Amino acid sequence: MSTFTSMRKSVLITSVAMALLVAGCSSKKKSISTSSHGGAGYASEQALMESVVYWEKRYKKNRNDRQTALNYGQSLRHVGRIDQSMAVLEKLATQAPHDKIVLAAYGKVLANKGRFKQALVVLEKAQNPTTPDWRLESARGAIHDQLGQFDQARSYYDKALLLAPAEPSILSNYGLSYLLQGNLTSAESYLREAANHPKADSRVRQNLALALGLQGKFTEAERIARAELSPQQAQANMSYLRAMMAERGNWDKIQKDKKRQRG
Repeated sequence: MSTFTSMRKSVLITSVAMALLVAGCSSKKKSISTSSHGGAGYASEQALMESVVYWEKRYKKNRNDRQTALNYGQSLRHVGRIDQSMAVLEKLATQAPHDKIVLAAYGKVLANKGRFKQALVVLEKAQNPTTPDWRLESARGAIHDQLGQFDQARSYYDKALLLAPAEPSILSNYGLSYLLQGNLTSAESYLREAANHPKADSRVRQNLALALGLQGKFTEAERIARAELSPQQAQANMSYLRAMMAERGNWDKIQKDKKRQRG
């Protein structure tokens, strides 16, 4: 495995680790992410759990009600119960194979499960060509990024930006695309633009902190992280980044590997 491939996986792990720290923060910071790519935004952990309980009761009473099943499946996904969410939404998608809202929800949980190619097929069916949804374009781009298909990913982000100009979640995904490819300068540029947008949320600012930390700009990265997380969690993130950088060397080595691969 090349150094670049190893680093890309390491960055993905770091992103997940940071997200888990946010999700686990329920005392001092009450908000957690409920969507990866410009979806429902943020809600309190307690509200999300209450939503699961509420829709679970209704679902048990009537498993064939489309809206109840949809809401239950989505609430499960938002709290990270991916297997249960997929079971509910897969059944619903079988019952309503042409329902674009159902297909969109099912496609997203497939992506959460790591079934990327199947998710792309489902999300393509979910998209309405006459009134396309920028969130689905951005979600398809994010899946291509996870497959290492960066040019394809950015073509979807471009489509999404045409539908929702300057949308911070799309710009953030654009930045993460460059980050995963190893182009930290471009990643920082897009993430700064996203973070400066009035609609930017905590996820966007944490992505910027990640890009800064990977460049060794720990002072600024920690300042941003401390504004979003408890001091202990912010420090844990920075410690993780420092340890990871110490283990894997530096980006110059990655760039040399990439040039060698291109011949």
